[in-house]
Amino acid sequence: MTDAATREPTAPDTTAAVDQVTATPAALALIERLRGEHGDLMFYQSGGCCDGSAPMCYAAGDFVLGDADRLLGQIGGQPFYISQSQFEYWKHTQLIIDVVPGRGGMFSLDNATGQRFLTRSRLFTDAESQWLEAQGRL
Repeated sequence: MTDAATREPTAPDTTAAVDQVTATPAALALIERLRGEHGDLMFYQSGGCCDGSAPMCYAAGDFVLGDADRLLGQIGGQPFYISQSQFEYWKHTQLIIDVVPGRGGMFSLDNATGQRFLTRSRLFTDAESQWLEAQGRL
């Protein structure tokens, strides 16, 4: 980053909160649509099996969480969970929930919309990782 007044490089802001999961505008629009149809929602990052590794969308309370599941954050004001084993795999990346054309997971509310949620990711910077570690989130 560069300070516009002095043209001197500035350090990145490491005091700002770092989201471990976020959503694109298209995903946020689909979340709002599904909330209008189903009420409050919850998301769970699937770890494989029938529906692959897709973010699954459920009506709030329709998916039973276990002791090894953790709240990663919120997207569109809705909680997003992940299993501890999947978290260990993904913990150095920010999950970016997007939408693409297609059918969602068999049990996911996006299934009948003609769109499906998709997880993209990016590696955290060193500063972001340090902040998350200091917060006890890694």
